[in-house]
Amino acid sequence: MTRLPADAGLGFKPEHFADIRASRPDLGFFEVHAENYMGAGGAPHAMLAALRADYALSLHGVGLSIGGARGLDPAHLARLRALIERYQPESFSEHLAWSSHGADYLNDLLPLPYTPETLALVCDHVDQVQEALGVRMLLENPSTYVLFEQSTIPETEFLDEVARRTGCGLLLDVNNVFVSCVNHRTDPRAYLAAFPLAHVAEIHLGGHAEEELPSGPLLIDSHGAEVADPVWALYAEVIARTGPLPSLIEWDNDVPAFPVLLAEARRAQAILRAVGEGERTNAVA
Repeated sequence: MTRLPADAGLGFKPEHFADIRASRPDLGFFEVHAENYMGAGGAPHAMLAALRADYALSLHGVGLSIGGARGLDPAHLARLRALIERYQPESFSEHLAWSSHGADYLNDLLPLPYTPETLALVCDHVDQVQEALGVRMLLENPSTYVLFEQSTIPETEFLDEVARRTGCGLLLDVNNVFVSCVNHRTDPRAYLAAFPLAHVAEIHLGGHAEEELPSGPLLIDSHGAEVADPVWALYAEVIARTGPLPSLIEWDNDVPAFPVLLAEARRAQAILRAVGEGERTNAVA
C-alpha cells in the first residue's frame, strides 16, 4: 500500500460526482466510508471506479468495533478485504471505539476506558485486522463526551502504545481533539503536545455543533459545518511541527454544494503549502 499524497482531500459524496467529473479539482485524494461500498455493483461502484482512476483513495471504516469485547466479525473483515483488493486504496483507517454488543450493532462510535486490559484487547484486534486485510491500518482518536473512572492510561499514551505494539499508524482528527478537550475542560494544545505525531499518517478536519449547558459548553462532533477557526489554528500548529500530511475535510451531514467543500480544502492546502514552501526554503538556505 502506497501513501496518500501530503495534500488536502475531501470525503466523497455521490451528489458531487458530476461537479468533480466536470471540474477535475486539484486535490490530493478522496475518502469514502468503506461500509457504503460493500455491495457487488451498481451506481456507487461505478462512481467510485471513475473517481479512483483520477485520484488517490482512502477507505475509512466505521463498523469494525475495534474496541468491542466480542471478537471481530469475520464476514465484515472479508468484505473489507474484497474492497481493498478491488480498489487498492492508499490508506485504510478505523476508529478507537466500540459499536457492537453481542450480536447487536449500534449506530455510534462509543468510548473506551483506557486500561491495560483494554489496551491488550485493542492491540489484539488491530493485529487481527492488519493480518486479515494485508495492509497497515490507521487508528483514529475519538471525540468523547464522558470519562471513565477506571482509566489509568492517558489517551495519547494509549494510542502511542497501540501503534508501537502493532505497527499500525494513527489518524489524528484535530476536531475530535478540540471537541473532547472542550467537553472535559482540558487544554487541546497540551493534548497535542503529548500526541505521538511520529505515527500520524493522515489528519481529519471537520465541523462541530455547540450546546450551552449549565456546566458550560458541550461540543458535538457533527460533521455538519465548516471547520471552526480554533480547529484551523490547532491544525496549523500541528502541520508546523510535522510538515505536510494528507489532510481530509469531513462533512457528512447537511452536505453543502461542492464549491463550499472545495473552499475548505483550499484552506487546508494553503496551510500545507505554506509549510512546504518554508521547508524548501530552509533546505536551500
